[in-house]
Amino acid sequence: MKIAIIYDVIYPYVKGGVEKRVWELAIRLSRHGHDVHLYGMKFWDGNDIVKSDGVTLHGVCPAQNLYSQGRRTVREAISFSIALFFRLREENFNIIDCQQFPYFSCIAAKCSIGFKKTPLVITWHEVWGDYWYTYLGIAGFFGKCIEWWVSRLTPAMIAVSATTAKNLMTLNGQTNVRINPNGVDLKRMNTILPHNETSDIIFVGRLIKEKNVDLLVRAMGILSRENKNYQLLIIGDGPEHETIARLIHELSLESHVRMIGFRNNHDEIIARMKSAKMCVLPSTREGFGIAALEALACGIPVITVDHPANAIRDLITEKTGFICTLSAKDLADKIRTALEHHAEMKEACIATAASFDWDCIAADVEDYYRDVIEKRDW
Repeated sequence: MKIAIIYDVIYPYVKGGVEKRVWELAIRLSRHGHDVHLYGMKFWDGNDIVKSDGVTLHGVCPAQNLYSQGRRTVREAISFSIALFFRLREENFNIIDCQQFPYFSCIAAKCSIGFKKTPLVITWHEVWGDYWYTYLGIAGFFGKCIEWWVSRLTPAMIAVSATTAKNLMTLNGQTNVRINPNGVDLKRMNTILPHNETSDIIFVGRLIKEKNVDLLVRAMGILSRENKNYQLLIIGDGPEHETIARLIHELSLESHVRMIGFRNNHDEIIARMKSAKMCVLPSTREGFGIAALEALACGIPVITVDHPANAIRDLITEKTGFICTLSAKDLADKIRTALEHHAEMKEACIATAASFDWDCIAADVEDYYRDVIEKRDW
């Protein structure tokens, strides 16, 4: 198969859950003998089209800032989608898989197909619904309308979690949404040794408001006032970096909380997870949560927040972690409990992650692509 996978940012130039999923699937599909093309913004020097690990990368437009005032910019999404439309028109593919966000690229992909009848798959990582109003205020009405429209562009839909699938089926009324979760590279992870710097608690993720890292810092403040000498490592970059750094200073937590940016070498993040006792991901909006799955694969329990838009909850049982309310006090209580019992939860965490190996995930996507191509009259 000649496969196009579309997302405006490409791993490892930008690191995040969607980028990681797209890259892991692309390299495995390429190893299976398929001609795989990734379309995104150009983050590299030289030619617009380059090869990496058997995958063809297409830089359809110069790289732009993704965020302005903590929000994804509409200008970037539109300019990328316009450039994408003209690039896709020049090629013929057996199938196109477009990540649902930032929506306009799905519309561009659909329009570029024209009369080619190339099957279009849309992979959904989140469904925002009424969250649009929180994100954009009254203008969120237009975002909600575009999301509704995109959900009806094609009957071929993938959701990365049960939570996302449920929300998508509610949105578009379809019942044939394929659940294909994110994964982990277990073979590679098993070869990585723990980092020589240890921590009690680790957070890994983009520093945006919905991740609620400030809540985690406030929980650390509560624990420090109890004379608990717990150490928190925050790994991530994003628009909330300065706000979080300022809060750490205000609460005098410099000796308890350390921040470092994302690492070019993902193995270092895994090594640091293995040298921690637990992972806290207090997000209220998560389509899946690869960091949570990686933490489980490292044998450490995960604490997350009970929120209907947080799909990390799908991974957590009483044997693999804890779910708390959106409260610094409750989070501090769960951290205290997790640190008392983390060692006895290790085996259950690893067993849960074992069913999410990327090789199995890629094989399932490959089968789904073939099914969609056979039913191209959709």
